[in-house]
Amino acid sequence: MSDQENARPIIAVAMGDPSGISPELTARILAEPDLREAAHFVVFGDKRLLDLGIADSGVDPDVEVVAEGAPLPAFSGRPLFVDLANHDPADLQRATATLAGGRAATDNFRRALRFASAGKADAVFFTPFNKAAMRFAYQGYDDEIRFVRDAIGFDGPASEFNVLDKLWNARVTSHIPLSEVANNITQERILRALSLADTNLRAAGFDPPRIAVAGINPHCGDGGNFGRDEIETIEPAVKAAKAKGFTVEGPYPSDTVFLRARNGDFDAVLTMYHDQGQIAMKLMGFDRGVTLIGGFPFPICTPAHGTAYEIAGKGIANLGATRAALALAIKMAGDSSQRRAAA
Repeated sequence: MSDQENARPIIAVAMGDPSGISPELTARILAEPDLREAAHFVVFGDKRLLDLGIADSGVDPDVEVVAEGAPLPAFSGRPLFVDLANHDPADLQRATATLAGGRAATDNFRRALRFASAGKADAVFFTPFNKAAMRFAYQGYDDEIRFVRDAIGFDGPASEFNVLDKLWNARVTSHIPLSEVANNITQERILRALSLADTNLRAAGFDPPRIAVAGINPHCGDGGNFGRDEIETIEPAVKAAKAKGFTVEGPYPSDTVFLRARNGDFDAVLTMYHDQGQIAMKLMGFDRGVTLIGGFPFPICTPAHGTAYEIAGKGIANLGATRAALALAIKMAGDSSQRRAAA
């Protein structure tokens, strides 16, 4: 393989829930000429399901099929498709969360994660999962972060980030009940979230990243009239972060901070809980949003939308968010691929 070929990042791709639009999205993204030029792909899934996606989408990604357990050939410009043969299309139920679909998706994801964890890929990308199907197949499935931890044996800090074009949303708490949020907001957790956000933003090319911190109470607590979390916890954490060298400001009212960020004042907003940022980001660009799982030894990216059961098999899925997610994975994988090429 030439030096130029070797310098391309390698992306491990996991096919997501087969009952939704994942087969179509996988086929279409692998057929994109500029993305194929920018990276090498190793795809994990069932070739028969990819063929369904090809039929749905009307594109031909021209992949090189590799049987499970066989050694991977050298890259030759075509995506490598590792055929796990793990979901018989005869058993496929469109638009339905099933145990079989959950098993296939978790199998694909686990294989892609371990491939990257072994140093064979620089990033992981997956088409959308269905959480109900994943729970059928994997007891105790909370979210992708827990699954990744279990799959590769990683115990460090990690978080989801929502990305829309050049605007990022980080968060202090994630998949917990709203009633538990306030008790989980501490200076230590805010500083950890800011550090993780700064690291991932830098990996995506922001230097230095400008981060705004949102308050948790209405009007940022209104000087203590609506709560003292901003005064006693969030503001001291922001001051401590500045002392550590982070480019951070706040806290700001959450109902206006995204307007400033959208207008270019900040590169990212750190929110205190899941929907505080998700609602704003999805309203601004649901069809372009990306979810990044950051903090692991390699970036993990996926479109921010779900499996879209209502249009499964119709060949009309919007490629925008999927394309943006894969492009971010390629961008963030660049440094890793350069180190691998120099080794």
